Parts: sequence; C-alpha cells; structure tokens
Amino acid sequence: MTRLLIVIPTLNEAAHIADVLTSVCGFPAAGQAMIVVADGGSTDATRDIVHRSAAQDARIRLIDNPGRLQSAAVNLAVAQFGDQAEWLLRMDAHSHYPQDFADVLLAEAAATGADSVVVSMDARGEGFWQKAIAAAQNSRLGNGGSAHRLAGKGAWVDHGHHALMRISAFRAVGGYDEAFSHNEDAELDHRLGRAGFRIWLTGRTRLVYVPRSSLALLMRQYQAFGRGRRRNLSKHGARPGMRQAVVALLAPALALAVLAPVGWIFTLPLLGWMAICLAGGISIALAERSLAGLPAGFFAGAMHLAWSVGFWREWLAGRRPSKGGLRHG
Repeated sequence: MTRLLIVIPTLNEAAHIADVLTSVCGFPAAGQAMIVVADGGSTDATRDIVHRSAAQDARIRLIDNPGRLQSAAVNLAVAQFGDQAEWLLRMDAHSHYPQDFADVLLAEAAATGADSVVVSMDARGEGFWQKAIAAAQNSRLGNGGSAHRLAGKGAWVDHGHHALMRISAFRAVGGYDEAFSHNEDAELDHRLGRAGFRIWLTGRTRLVYVPRSSLALLMRQYQAFGRGRRRNLSKHGARPGMRQAVVALLAPALALAVLAPVGWIFTLPLLGWMAICLAGGISIALAERSLAGLPAGFFAGAMHLAWSVGFWREWLAGRRPSKGGLRHG
C-alpha cells in the first residue's frame, strides 16, 4: 500500500503549479507517494505543465474535476485512489512548502496519534500592495488570533488549515461537503470532532501562503469566507463564537452611517472602525518596520467588512422562500 496520497486541486495555476510539483516531488516522504493533480477546467497552461511533469515522474497523475471546487477535487481523488493509501495530504497550488513538510506531518501524527494534523499559515506577498495584504492577514487585527494563523507550540484544536488526514477518518465522516465553496475545511473538522477524531495543530512546520494581490480580490475572497461560515453554522444548528459574532455585526453597524442626517451619533461606528484601521496600520508598520504596514490596517478592516457582508448575504438567502427542490448546506 502507498502510504501517502497527495492531492493538489488546481484551476488556472500555471504561474505556481510547476514550483509546487517540484517541491512535492522532493519531499523525502513522497518517495512512494501518489501525487494527484485534480484540475477544475483550467484554461491557461496548467494542464500542459502537469502533463510534462507527469511524463518525467510516474508518481504524478492528472485527473479532471468536473465539480471545479477544491472540496470536489479532494473527494474525487480519494474515491479513485484512496484504497491505495493510508494518509491524505491536501496541498494548495498557491502556497510554498518546506522540504521536510510531509515528513514532519507524518512524524507528528505518529507521535500524537492524531487523525488529522493541521498547520499554521504565513502570508507573504510580492510588491507593495500584496505585502500590505499579507501583513494584514498575519496580524492579530486581521486574523483575530486564529490558531492556524499564528505560530506557536503544538496543540489540540477544533479546526486548522488542512494538511494531513487519515483516509479512514476522512471516509468515516463522508469527506468534504461539496455544497461548500469556502469553509469546507471547518465544516469537515466539525464532523471529525463530533465523530471522536482528534485534530493536532503542529508547531514544527508551516506553509507560506500567497495572498490576493488587490483589494477587490481580497474582499471577494473574504465575502465568500463569510458566506461559508454562515452556511456552516446553519447546517449544524450552531451559533457563532464571540469573535465571529463581533465581526458579523460590523456591516450592519457601519450601515448606520446612512442615518447621519438624522443624527451624528449614527456615524460613530464608522468613525470608530476607521480609527481602529488607522491605529492598526501604524502598529503593523512599526512591528514590520515597513511602510507596507500602514495600509494593512485598512486591508484588515476591509477583510472583516467583506466577511460580515458575506455572512448576512448567506443568512438572507437562507431565509428566502424556496422555489422548490432541496437546499443543501
């Protein structure tokens, strides 16, 4: 049996996939691994690059992912090749990994008995604006202290950025819910925990994430995150945590500014938000010793605002009268 099944979902990743495959093929633990690139219909050179790599390395397979989503990609790869492996390693084409990444994860699983080993993320950008976005995502203002966004010692957690998972555990809970385009990892972690499986956040390795390069793309991403979180809560009949509830209230609070002609007091949430963004940017710039940190405070605020908008959009969509059929998620 192949011990490790490595799955890389792709969609138009020509700029990154060659480097990721080179990195993965160099993992010592990947010597006998199967490396599956599940492509969601790329229209750039992604598939050609993977075909060339597969011609040079028999471990690499390219499969079509008609579902296009990452959740569908991983489910499909496990359905086709999961019988041949013990562990699933999910990797992102938009990230960079240390050479011992897979080896450390397997060692952590063996040492802790964990069914899933998740990792922290470190955002790094190129150019002034992308560096500012990365600084926002790495800051406590931007990430709210999420465990998988912070470096630290290993710990048992309820959720983290997905990396290594025991295939038997993945299958036992039914894999990813393909109704989720975002937040599918947190939704799966909820079912893993409920089924008695344990998730370990390692402090021994982490990945480098390449963030979005513009404010528009960043806000679109975080609005999708907000919608995914609302769908997750609805599916499981759960309530948001304190941190999530505070962020969810941001969009309605800022919307009160439209009542400014009635009274200046309605502008206080907007003014307070702007002040926090400004102070946060100064703090990040001082900590990073970079001018790119100055706009980072406003990028962090934009991330939270977009998340809040997505959260309420999904809530409103879920309350609309059904036109027939089932609503999933």
